[in-house]
Amino acid sequence: MGQPSRDQGGLMPFRAGTLLRRWVLWVLLVLLVLSMLSTLVWLAGRYEMSQVQSRIERDAAEAVGDIRNALTRNAQSLQALQFADRSAVPWSQDAAALLREHREWVRLEWRDADLNLLAAVDTPFRAPVFARMGRPARQPEIVQACGVARRQSGPGYGSSNYVPLSNGLGLEIMDLCLPVITDGQLTGYTVASYSLQEVLVNMVGSSLTRSQEVSFIEADGTRLAMHGTPRRGSRIFTAKQLLDIPGHAMVLRMDSWRAAPDLFPNVLTALVTAMAIALVTVLIMLARDMRRRQRVELDLADALAFRKAMEDSLVTGLRARDSQGRITYVNPAFCEMVGFDTKELMGHGIPAPYWPPEMVDEYGKRQALRLAGNAPTREGVESVFMRKNGERFAVLIFEAPLINATGHQTGWMSAVLDVSEQRRVEEVSRASQERLQATARLATVGEMASLLSHELNQPLAAISSYATGSLNLLQDAALHDPQLADSLGSAIQRIGQQAERAGKVIKSVHDFVRRRDQAREAVNPRALLDAVMPLVILQARKLGVRVDVRCALELPAVLCDRTMVEQVLLNLSRNAMQAMGDDTPLKVLTLSVRPAASNAVSRWLEFAVSDVGSGIPEAVAEKLFTPFFTTKAEGMGLGLSLCRTVVEQHGGFLSHCANQPRGTVFSFTLPQS
Repeated sequence: MGQPSRDQGGLMPFRAGTLLRRWVLWVLLVLLVLSMLSTLVWLAGRYEMSQVQSRIERDAAEAVGDIRNALTRNAQSLQALQFADRSAVPWSQDAAALLREHREWVRLEWRDADLNLLAAVDTPFRAPVFARMGRPARQPEIVQACGVARRQSGPGYGSSNYVPLSNGLGLEIMDLCLPVITDGQLTGYTVASYSLQEVLVNMVGSSLTRSQEVSFIEADGTRLAMHGTPRRGSRIFTAKQLLDIPGHAMVLRMDSWRAAPDLFPNVLTALVTAMAIALVTVLIMLARDMRRRQRVELDLADALAFRKAMEDSLVTGLRARDSQGRITYVNPAFCEMVGFDTKELMGHGIPAPYWPPEMVDEYGKRQALRLAGNAPTREGVESVFMRKNGERFAVLIFEAPLINATGHQTGWMSAVLDVSEQRRVEEVSRASQERLQATARLATVGEMASLLSHELNQPLAAISSYATGSLNLLQDAALHDPQLADSLGSAIQRIGQQAERAGKVIKSVHDFVRRRDQAREAVNPRALLDAVMPLVILQARKLGVRVDVRCALELPAVLCDRTMVEQVLLNLSRNAMQAMGDDTPLKVLTLSVRPAASNAVSRWLEFAVSDVGSGIPEAVAEKLFTPFFTTKAEGMGLGLSLCRTVVEQHGGFLSHCANQPRGTVFSFTLPQS
């Protein structure tokens, strides 16, 4: 007893050897990974250094561009100074104002054609730079800059020079000379002295100097001015850019401080070769041990791929949630439906990101019932979801319990259908039915208009005849009481005119309904306004409205159906007066005529009717010209629709906009004759 059998004795060494081989393989794999990580870190450092160098060279080029653009803008500002009053006092005032705006200038000078100083102003931000050493009239740098400016008839720059200050320090100064040309003759120069230090401070972007140091240097490397972050780190990245300006050239140097390791390039080659050989050896040794696992993983992957292919091919959105309402699965159709990707939805609880904000409370209560198990299952529920861009769409949701392999419910599985297109088709069908009903009502109104025009023509003709007979009788009675006869005659004459006008309106409506060609004539715009003014003024007196007419006498005539256009003006005027309620402090109705904005091309006149009422709400404005839409209790909703039709038959356009400070303006256009 206690002695192992032959099979047992052979199995134990085999298992021990297998275990040892696996440990060796894992140790080799760990060493390989560590080596690869070290190499990657080193390569990343090298790559980072190259990126830093490229970035600082790009920043240096950008800084030179900024300085060149700023110098050009400053030269333009000096040119504006040359056109100011040439007396010394106003020039000094304008120069002082410029110096307050440009901190990079330390002094502005006005010199004559021989470079003699006429006036000078120093910057208010520091003590006078030239107070200690003075400012010679023929300073070589100024002569050089003005010589370049004279030859190029534009700005010229002199070489920089060091100016000591009274506090023991000093500044590098560069002079800009700009010639003053009067009537083609050189009459003087405007000289601006730049501080190179302030040029770096004010003309280079703060984002560049926050992590770098910029400086102007000479050809031998001597620094003239410096600005930016002081040195940090052990490695220097440097970029140089030439700043070439008329008459002078400087080098802009940009330094960036950063620590970086120094390794020999041949080490990289040796490491990569050794790790490649080691990796191949480890892979060969692991191949046999991984074959069985690979077969199992392939079978599992095939099963998962088949299931995923089925889910991805569905046009129905699938969504799974756990017992707390958190999303645990969504298929591509659901993501495409709501506009969110899988990462944005996974793990998201209540409220869901695709719930409209105004429905969060309602959906929250519904989900609480669902999670509590009190809601019916496998029944379609219609809801509204919101896409990522804010668009709402209708969905139909079928939800059922999600049961795992052990028979326990772990959550809920939902199928979501996008029914927005179906609802859109239903809405289009409903709108078509409404349009058909509106068309039928319009046809009925047309028949009624034809019948009314036929029936009303006879009594209107009788009224006109009686008015004519009354005028004849009044002529005989004029001998007894001339004053009374004149008053009655004027009133009866107006009755006859209005009866005749009503007949014309009915005839025009009859022609409009029958779509006959109306007789158009050239009419003066003032005559159109005068024709409707008696009726407008009569209603204005009742409502307490002041009428203001604005129409120039020299405006050309318009080609139109006079009667129908007068009805448009009368209808718009009545609507405007009715829009000004009792809360309007000062009721004013304005009728105006002016050339349209496109009059120079198309020869149109614009008629406008303005009020100072409470304006038109946005919801009402969308349906304003819809037939049978009205906000009045006694209205039919046809006035504005017919007005727009009349204007469009003349080739014009009827529109409305808000009046300032309050009210509405209705305007339409008519062609000139």
